[in-house]
Amino acid sequence: MEPLQLSLMTGWSGFLGGVLSGAVMGLLFHREDWLGGYGSRERRMVRLGHISFFGIGLINLFYALSLAPLGVPAGAARFGSISLLVALVTMPSCCFLCAWRKPFRHLFFIPVLSAAAGIAVILFSRP
Repeated sequence: MEPLQLSLMTGWSGFLGGVLSGAVMGLLFHREDWLGGYGSRERRMVRLGHISFFGIGLINLFYALSLAPLGVPAGAARFGSISLLVALVTMPSCCFLCAWRKPFRHLFFIPVLSAAAGIAVILFSRP
């Protein structure tokens, strides 16, 4: 799949993930003690995982729309698209895993570096 199409599909998939995870949360949020209450680490991490679907999905859409106007070379564009796909999958996963077990917080470098790599392609790749 071409980088433009991959990033567009990744972005829209992120929105779907955000809607679906929000629907699951919506079934349970009314319970005051759900995941330890509103201010608990577990509940904050689940909310962060939910919103990260939308945020990284939006980054993917802007990435796709920036490739042609900025003239990003094909190889760099592909690398950036894959990096942002990895970020979309791993950021919510890390958040949900961290809500389950605190030591998973040590994996956050994966989505952070992946997102940074994708954004760096836009900022530093020139034809």
